[in-house]
Amino acid sequence: MNATAPPLPVPEAGAGSGRSRRLLAAHRAALAWEHLAHCELCAHRCGANRLAGELGPCHANTEAHVFHAQTEVSDEAELAPVFAVAFGGCDLRCDFCNTGRDSWNAEAGKLTVSHQRESTEATPLAYGQELAARAHQALARNARSVMILGGEPTIHLPAVLEFVSLLPDDARLVWKTNAHGTAAARELLDGVFDVWVADYKFGNDLCAQRLAKVPHYTAIVRENLAWAATHTELIVRHLLMPGHLECCWRPVAEWLAAELPGVKVSLRTGFWPGWFSAQHPELVRTTSVPEERLARELATRLGLRLIP
Repeated sequence: MNATAPPLPVPEAGAGSGRSRRLLAAHRAALAWEHLAHCELCAHRCGANRLAGELGPCHANTEAHVFHAQTEVSDEAELAPVFAVAFGGCDLRCDFCNTGRDSWNAEAGKLTVSHQRESTEATPLAYGQELAARAHQALARNARSVMILGGEPTIHLPAVLEFVSLLPDDARLVWKTNAHGTAAARELLDGVFDVWVADYKFGNDLCAQRLAKVPHYTAIVRENLAWAATHTELIVRHLLMPGHLECCWRPVAEWLAAELPGVKVSLRTGFWPGWFSAQHPELVRTTSVPEERLARELATRLGLRLIP
């Protein structure tokens, strides 16, 4: 983004303020598109000029595709039923990803929002308009929230904000993220979403590098979680992986207890050994009953606020 660009407004028009979030999202989207000239929305900070066709590690360009959109009941109880909108493409490469075929593919699904290189404006396409209408209908039929996820939606932040500008101001919006974004992304998101559901996947940098091909993981995720805890309602989600109770769950749990006491924690125990899990000997099975019991006992001892 140009260094002389005007500062972002204080998010008075954000979620729950009584002012128009739709207008705020539209304004932020216009600013967010400028970031694609030197993209540093995720912590890879690749600097790709996506407006000129360059691709970074996520392989995303200026088009956003949605590979999954429907009402679901498998998320946290206080959010479900949720109308979930999943954008294709991700900046991580988790070998155990249960939607890897689409999550790794920035062109998976139907084209929803496009930004033409010769134009200064983005265009929510027919499918984007259709998705917004379906979200309206789901909310009218007692869905509690609309969740934006991926893949990783941060890499499509300009398009996501365009989509949010089509949603009702009073909708409860949930940002589901891998917490691998940058301060620039956080600034654009500030005040737009009511809830963050943020993954804290790995308890150390070695596991993150080995299983997701990402460096400096711990410091990046902790910075994002600490920010989110003071700017929005936060739910920290951790997927318990077989063989990773001590190296991953324990450090995650201990940090949350020490640094974010009282934060809502969603301990997920439904690991399934799919995608490229077989490349890692410990990930060829599901978690065991003893592992799950020990994980919950640790959470209880540390006083974590586990939610269903």
